[in-house]
Amino acid sequence: MAEAAGSGLWLRRALFVALAVGVIFFALLPLGNAAPRWAPPDLLLALCLVWSARRPSYVPALSIAFVALLADLLYQRPPGLYAALTLVGCEYLKTRATMLRDSGFWMEWATAGAVIILIAFGYRVVLALLAVPQPPLGLSLMQAFATVAVYPAVVVVSHVVFGLRRPTASDPSGTRLGT
Repeated sequence: MAEAAGSGLWLRRALFVALAVGVIFFALLPLGNAAPRWAPPDLLLALCLVWSARRPSYVPALSIAFVALLADLLYQRPPGLYAALTLVGCEYLKTRATMLRDSGFWMEWATAGAVIILIAFGYRVVLALLAVPQPPLGLSLMQAFATVAVYPAVVVVSHVVFGLRRPTASDPSGTRLGT
């Protein structure tokens, strides 16, 4: 029985990595000739935050760091900066998973939204301190707010398609970080 539970955990972890790589792949597809007029949401960040808030044991820190660093390299961002901020944000949500489980979806969304805004702000501050060219502030804010807006859709897809449910109070296995 323990082996079946352990293999299910590893399958969920592999599913997370596969989903994250799929999000990166589809973001890199050239779907049009013209430059977009709006900044799309960061679906990878939303996916990482949803899975971290709902089932922390499914997303170990190494998995988050791997997919976020892969995204940095493929999206040609400064390597490691956005990955580190994503990892810190996800680990913060993991520590709040029990509180978020008991407080309802609105508190989860508000907390994840605050984390997304802080990641965007921290990214811009570090780039400004290092004098690295950055996109206009409006595009960064548009992407951050679009990511906050798409968070509920990522929750619904994760819940309906992939069966990602919050652990109940009687099932604390989803909030344990070591399993």
